[in-house]
Formats: sequence, C-alpha cells, structure tokens
Amino acid sequence: MNVKKGIKQLKNGKPILIYDSSDREGETDIVAPAKHTNPNTILRMRRDGGGLICVAIPPKAAEKLNLKYTSDILKQTGYKFNKKVPYDQRSSFSIWVNHKDTYTGITDKDRSKTAKELSKAVETTINKENYNFEKQFRAPGHVPILRAAKGLTKNRTGQTELSIEMAQKANITPAMVLCEMLDNKTGEALPKEKAIEYGEKNNIPFLTGSQIKNY
Repeated sequence: MNVKKGIKQLKNGKPILIYDSSDREGETDIVAPAKHTNPNTILRMRRDGGGLICVAIPPKAAEKLNLKYTSDILKQTGYKFNKKVPYDQRSSFSIWVNHKDTYTGITDKDRSKTAKELSKAVETTINKENYNFEKQFRAPGHVPILRAAKGLTKNRTGQTELSIEMAQKANITPAMVLCEMLDNKTGEALPKEKAIEYGEKNNIPFLTGSQIKNY
C-alpha cells in the first residue's frame, strides 16, 4: 500500500521517504523528482533532512553522458583509495556539478536549477537524443551526481537504486533528488521511528527498501 501511495506522490511531483534497511546504512532519505524540484524542495531537504543533497540518475544515462564513478576517475589519476565502504562494495558518487546558469551553485535556487537541468539531461538521453553535458554544466560544483548500479536493486539496494526504481515504477523521468535525514540531537541518522512520525505529520509516504523491491 505504501508503494502505491509513493508512486502517486511522485507522479504529482511530491517527495517520499525511503528507508534502505537496518542491515545496511539504516538511513531514511527524503526523495523527490528532480524534474519538479524548486527552491522549497531544497529548503525542506537541508532543513528537515540535513544530509548531503544529491541527484541520482540511472546507469544507461550515466553511460551516455560519460559520467564515471569518482573512485574510477581518481584511480586514473594515480590515487589508490579503497573503493569498499563498511556497508557496500563501492560508493555510487560520480562528479559534482553546477548548471551553467547558476551563480555560486549552493543556494536553494541554484541547486534546484542544477537538479532540474540534470533531469533534462537524463530525459534527453533516454529519448536517444544527443546532449552536450560539458556545455551545460560546470565542474566541480555543489550537486553530487549518484550513478545507480546496473540492474538497480538486483545488484545493489542503496538509496540511489531504490529512488531510481521508484521513479521507474511511477513512470517519471528517472532523475531523483535525495537527502539523508539526520537527528538534530545526536548527529546520527534519524531513527526509523522518528522518520515515520515525520512522514505521518507531513503526509509523506514512508517506504522501506524491501517494500520497493518486493512490489
């Protein structure tokens, strides 16, 4: 039932909450369609989420736009950082960008602009049209791009893959803005119970990774 509510919410351009699992990050993210992102979306995320505001894109779009994993880029320059993280085999971070029409890139207005333009880039590549990514964006910037794994949740069950899978279920452009929810008292991840309360209070559906995978 929650997944159906989540699909409807995304179709209407509104946010949902996604909790991965207790044996992974154990975090809840605020997730919203990049296509419908506005300054208020970013405000909610930095005020009520408090984590890093990123944009997740599907693997095929990342390949067509030549957006590599940051770990692979660093490896090519000679760095040999360990790719493995405590809860997974690798991070899904790609490059960090600002859209060319932003100023500093960090304001709510600028980050929402970058997110919306990333959605356009994804949509263009999905429609098999050419897109000059380097002409439209500056790097480094203030919006991290997350590159979803091939096969999505069949191969990885991170927030990146879960958010893109929800976008596909809702049949919307698979570019999603997401931000971890942190606890203002402890500084740790917001407990699942508090995230559920936040969702109920703000009429935002709360979904777990297993619900999304099994839907």
